[in-house]
Amino acid sequence: MVNIGEKSVTRRVAVADGRICMRTETLQHIQSGGHTKGDVLGIARIAGITGAKKTPDLVPLCHSIPLTSVQIEFVIEEATPAVYCKATVETLGQTGAEMEALTAVQIALLTIYDMCKAKDRGMTMQAIGLVMKSGGKSGLWERDGR
Repeated sequence: MVNIGEKSVTRRVAVADGRICMRTETLQHIQSGGHTKGDVLGIARIAGITGAKKTPDLVPLCHSIPLTSVQIEFVIEEATPAVYCKATVETLGQTGAEMEALTAVQIALLTIYDMCKAKDRGMTMQAIGLVMKSGGKSGLWERDGR
């Protein structure tokens, strides 16, 4: 692991996003709320939060950091059809929360896949990436529009 002992404790924020594309019928099924396993997006939100908290257990050299906030937002994209996910993770620490934000998005989208795979095995997770990070020595970084 990288030694972060000499780094200053600062407020650090990371935002990541991505989407899961699916058939129109699958998206309608998510929106209807009639899934036998429960509220798809509600469960995916909890999974994303849990994923952020468990990141050092999943990524071998990732530091364990105290998270002060994890927010998961979903937007239904009917025209695509897809579910867009954005994770915002905050910490007061010596290293950033980028890995936690990226893991949160991946796990949230993977949970949607798991809950809906019986209806649509062709779903794809796309365009997952870091949107923004702030704090620490390197300051603010924002993704160029892609």
